[in-house]
Amino acid sequence: MAASPNPCGPALAGWCGRHLQNPQQVAVAYSAGADSTALLLAAHERWPGRVMAIHIHHGLHAAADAFENLALDLCARLGVPIRVCRVDARHAPGQSPEDAARRARYHALAATAREQGADAVLLGQHADDQAETVLLALSRGAGLPGLAGMAERFERDGVLFGRPLREMASQTLRDWLLHDGHPFVDDPTNADARYTRNRIRAVLTPAWQACFPGYREALARSARHAAQAQSLLDELAESDLALTGNPPVIAAVQALSRARQANVLRLWLRRCAGTAPSEVQLDELLDQIDACRTRGHGLRIRVAAGLVVRDADRLRYDRPI
Repeated sequence: MAASPNPCGPALAGWCGRHLQNPQQVAVAYSAGADSTALLLAAHERWPGRVMAIHIHHGLHAAADAFENLALDLCARLGVPIRVCRVDARHAPGQSPEDAARRARYHALAATAREQGADAVLLGQHADDQAETVLLALSRGAGLPGLAGMAERFERDGVLFGRPLREMASQTLRDWLLHDGHPFVDDPTNADARYTRNRIRAVLTPAWQACFPGYREALARSARHAAQAQSLLDELAESDLALTGNPPVIAAVQALSRARQANVLRLWLRRCAGTAPSEVQLDELLDQIDACRTRGHGLRIRVAAGLVVRDADRLRYDRPI
């Protein structure tokens, strides 16, 4: 059977034209699953001799060693260098297993990319992942940052990450791999109904597909609109933070509308605390700021692990000791 063109090729070319013109070395986050396998093959075809693979071994299930062996075998056949990173993905009390695994994975990818001098790390997340992300955000009552879904590019720990397959359907990748005989694995944890994303994949998305066959494209369009709106809010917050000062002067914050107060305080807390307040915390903070009309009026509210307090005429974020 004649080999067919890798469907990832045009998507990868388009992403690179926007974000990565002439890299010296590119890393691919290669799990040995279908999406990352198709992406690794496309990257190797586009940049022969300038691609490396990073395989994250989470150690969360018995099949992890088999995934590593398949990854090592394909990279050996392609002549692609590979680094295997074993991470501790156990979750802390109160932390979701998915979040713990994701944080450990990105930390290892960024550290390895910096060590190897890679210009970027490419991720195999696709249109189905984007749709699930938006549905998950909707189920949690998320604001614009959540509804914007997965960004096409982002930076973490000083490393550029990219999602060139963000608008490609998963089935397109799998059909091509099966047609051309490229081996890949299916992660058994994807069928574990304890994880919210897996329940969305198993129950909600088939219903959306049955009722709205173009739901992936529609959700992706909504995510783009949300991302654009959030970008405008970020620009306004930057302008308002320059006016209120950093840390913000309470009287200057009070001079803004309540919506702009919320917007600028989200930016300030993201900068100084690396966190976002809950809706309840932010409403309470705004109420307390509004009440600060006399010199002796105090202010103290917990946000994430720290406290927002009044410091003379300004706000201050106190981190836990």
